[in-house]
Order: sequence, then structure tokens, then C-alpha cells
Amino acid sequence: MRGLQWFNALSVGAVAVDGLPDSLKVADGMLDGQQVRFIAVVTDPQNRFSRARNGEVGLLEGWGLAKAVDDMIEAGDKRPLIAIVDVPSQAYGRREEALGIHQALAGAADSYARARLAGHPVIGLLVGKAMSGAFLAHGYQANRLIALRDPGVMVHAMGKASAARVTLRSVEELEALAASVPPMAYDIDSFASLGLLWETLTVKQIEQPTADDLERVSACLVQAIKDVQASGRDLSARLGATNRAASSHVRQLLREQW
Repeated sequence: MRGLQWFNALSVGAVAVDGLPDSLKVADGMLDGQQVRFIAVVTDPQNRFSRARNGEVGLLEGWGLAKAVDDMIEAGDKRPLIAIVDVPSQAYGRREEALGIHQALAGAADSYARARLAGHPVIGLLVGKAMSGAFLAHGYQANRLIALRDPGVMVHAMGKASAARVTLRSVEELEALAASVPPMAYDIDSFASLGLLWETLTVKQIEQPTADDLERVSACLVQAIKDVQASGRDLSARLGATNRAASSHVRQLLREQW
């Protein structure tokens, strides 16, 4: 519900966008006098796909996100896009696989990337879980990522139980490994050490944002938009962290050899 709460708080007075799945909340509003589009994936107990009823990103959500973003690209007004991220995972199911969830999520990621390259500042606001293919489809292509500081805000390729099974470890062993290997960790500080976060913020009530929380987050969103508008469309800002030194070195060697 965090995604919905923050969407509602940020989009007060905004105009809702119709014609999308009930699991998507999209609205056009104002932020510091500038038009923006707010986008969130939310729970939908009546979703026709049972695997996508708890905020997961599935077939309807992937194609719906692509449409919500594509409409802004076609409008051509370079309006900023605010992706509010609280997604527990992609939707895992036989029907999803048979009907091409990989294409649906790739379509969403592609739309966000094309919007970014077309000059739309894309800002990802992490207020809850940002897991697996769901985060890749909704938020990861953002020019700037902002995370709220809270134990419930987590980033990873999969949940702890699943990661433990894949690595043939217990959850406790996995957590011990994560303490020394940042990419294996779930907490925001470890994720930030990879250079992927532009800013982290502390709020008083992450579940039910206060007026002060809303003001603080809104101001940070405005700063992020201005930073993107001043510095460009690529994701090079993510490569400066100490724990990305090897990535930066590999890219340098590739450029030299190319």
C-alpha cells in the first residue's frame, strides 16, 4: 500500500489518466509549477491474473506502463515522469510465461528508456520493495533514483527465500554473505554503495506521509528534475561509486579497444 499512499499524497489535485488497468495509478499534476506525470503500480485484488494481485508487475501492468509512458513521448512536451516504486516482484505464473511476460516487461522498460533519451526527466522514487523484473520494468531506467530510508525499502533481484534456495544457503547464511558482498544485500545503504542512488531521504511516517514528509520528498523530486535537465539524459552518474570501480574500468578498456 505504500505506493498507493505516496501516489495519492503527491498527486493531490492531479488529473487521473483513464483507460489503464486498475493496478496502475497514473495522473498528470504539478510539481513546483511544472507539469509532471505520476505513475505507480498498486494492488488489485480483482486482477484477472491471480499472480498480479498484490502489486506485482505482470502482463497488464507491463503493457499499461508502456502505454502511459508512450503517450507522454508522443505528446512531445518533455514532461517529467515520476515512477513511484513499491513492487514486490514480477508476476510468476504459467499464463504469464505463455503470454509473454518477458515482452510486456521489456516493453515497459523500453518505453521508460525512450522517454529518458527523448528528454523526459525520469525520476524513480523508491518507497517500498523494488524487486526483480518488476523494478527493471518500473523505475530502474530512471535518470535519478531516490530512496526513502526504511527497513521496508529493499532492492534485489529476488526475495530472500528464493535467493537462499538458488544459492543453496539458508536465509541466515545469505544475510551473513550480504554483509560483505553489497550486491547480495537488500538494504538501501548497500544499494547506494553501488552508485545507483542519487539521494536517500528520511521521513517520519513512510506508511502515511505527513505534510512535512510530502514537502521534503517533493523538494527532492524537484531538485532531481532540475539536475537531469542541467546534466543530460544518460546514466553515467551511476558509475562513480567505489563499488563500481571495476565497472568503470571495464567500460574504459572497452572504449579504448573499440
